Amino acid sequence: MSGYDGQTYRPKYHEDLVHSEITLPPNAPKEYADRATLWNTVELSEKGQKSQLARMLKASLPNEWSYELAEEVVRDYVQRNFVDKGMCADWAIHDSENDKGQRNLHIHVLLTMRPLTENGEWGAKTKKVYVLDENGERVPLIDKKTGQQKVNKRNRKQWKCQTVESTDWNSMENAKMWRKDLADTINATNEQLGIAVHWEHRSFKEQGIDKEPTIHIGATANALERKGIQTERGNINREIMERNMRLEQAKATLELAEQKVHSVQYAKIRNAAVSVKNEVLEIIAKVAERKGRLDLPIVNGKHLRKISDRTALQSVDNAEKFITARRIDSFESLMKFTVDKEQKYQQLDTVHLSKGQKLNRLKELSKMYALYAPVQAAYKESESLKGLTKIKYDKEHKDSLSKYPELKARMQSLLQQGEKITPKQWKAEIQSLQSEYDSISKEKSKTATELAYAEVISYNKKNFERELHNESRQHNKQQSKARNRGRKKFDKNVIEI
Repeated sequence: MSGYDGQTYRPKYHEDLVHSEITLPPNAPKEYADRATLWNTVELSEKGQKSQLARMLKASLPNEWSYELAEEVVRDYVQRNFVDKGMCADWAIHDSENDKGQRNLHIHVLLTMRPLTENGEWGAKTKKVYVLDENGERVPLIDKKTGQQKVNKRNRKQWKCQTVESTDWNSMENAKMWRKDLADTINATNEQLGIAVHWEHRSFKEQGIDKEPTIHIGATANALERKGIQTERGNINREIMERNMRLEQAKATLELAEQKVHSVQYAKIRNAAVSVKNEVLEIIAKVAERKGRLDLPIVNGKHLRKISDRTALQSVDNAEKFITARRIDSFESLMKFTVDKEQKYQQLDTVHLSKGQKLNRLKELSKMYALYAPVQAAYKESESLKGLTKIKYDKEHKDSLSKYPELKARMQSLLQQGEKITPKQWKAEIQSLQSEYDSISKEKSKTATELAYAEVISYNKKNFERELHNESRQHNKQQSKARNRGRKKFDKNVIEI
C-alpha cells in the first residue's frame, strides 16, 4: 500500500508473473526486502514534485529457457550490474502470450535512484564540488562589480562550485553497457545449453543491416491503438513495417503453414474425443475448440518451471499423444498417474543429489591433487638432497616449496578420516558416477516433463469449468436484468391504464 495516497497497487499483468524478488546491497536495511516498505521510503525521501523515484529496465529473454534457469541468470545479472553498484533492485520475470499463442519470456527491473549511506539512509543524488584549475587549485568566485574574490557573511573566501551526480548511474553509456552485458550473458548461457541462437544488443544500423527499426509508441498511444484509434506514432510504425514487409514474407509463409497444421491437429483431437469417449480428451478438445491451444499454469506450475519448451506443453496434439500413450482415460487416473510420477521424481531427485555431491567431492579432490602433486614432488625431492645441491634446488623451486604447507593442509582437509590419496581410483569413480548421474538426469527430466503435462491438462480442466461457470452466471445475470426491465415496463403500463 502506498503511504502517499493510501491506495494498494497491483501489477496489471500479475497473471503472467513467473517470479518476483527484491535484491538489496549489504548496507540496505533488511526491511527493504518488503516491496511496500522499500518504495514508500523511496517516495518519502523525495521532496520535489517532479522528482524521479525509480529507473525501469525491461528486456526479453530466450523462450527456450526454463523458469528456473531464467531466475538464476537474471539474479546474477541484476546483482552484477545494479546491486553491486549500490542500487536496490525490484525485479520480476513474466511469460506473456499474445493472441497468436506466441510466448514472450521477459524481465522488468525497477531500480532506486539514490545511493545508500553506510548506515542505510538515503543519500543525495547530487553534490557540490570545487572547480579546479589546470594546477588542481580551487578557482576563486569573482565579484563582477569589484573584480575581487567574493566573501561570505563570515568573511570567508568563496570558491567556484559545480553540481555533479553522486553516482555514475545516470550516465548515458550505462544503457548500452547494460544491454551488451545482458546479450553477452544470454549468448554465454545459450552456448552452454547448445542453443544456436545469437542475441545482439546493437542496433540495425550498428550491425550494418538494411532494415528500419520501429519507434517506441508509448503507453498512451498503445492504449488508443488497441481500441482501434490510429495515432501519429502508430502510423509511423505502420509505414516502417510496410517497408520491411518483403523481409518478413518467408516468416509469414511459415506461420500460415503452422496454422494449417494446427487446424488438422484440432480436428484429430475432436474426432478422438468423440470416438473414444475419454473425458480427458474431451476436455482437451473443448479447450482447443475455444482457444486453439492449452493455457499454462504459470504461477502454480511446480514442474512447469523446469521445462524450457513451454510451447510444446500448449500443443493440443502433444497433450493428446501424452494421454493416449499412457492409457489415461479419466481425471481420476490422471491424478493417480501424477501421484505415482511425483513419488518417482522425489526418489530420482534424492539419488541425483547424493550422486551429485559425491561427484563434486571427487572432482574437487582431483582438482586439488593436480595442484598438490607437483608441489609435493618438489618437496620430496628437496628432502632427499643435502648440502649445496639442496640449497641450489630449493632456490630454483622456491615458489613451489613455499606453497607446500598450504596445499598439503587444503588436501588433507578434503580427505575423509582414514582416506588415502588415490588419484587413479578417483578418476575411475568419477567416470562411473558421471555416467550414472547423467542417466538419472535424463530420467529426472523425462519425469518432470510428464508431470508438467499432467499439471497443464489438470489446470485446463479447472480453468475450463471456471470459465463455463462464469459464463453461466453472467448469462443468468443478464436474463434477470431483462426480466426486471420487463416487469417495470408491465407495471408502468398497468398504472397508466
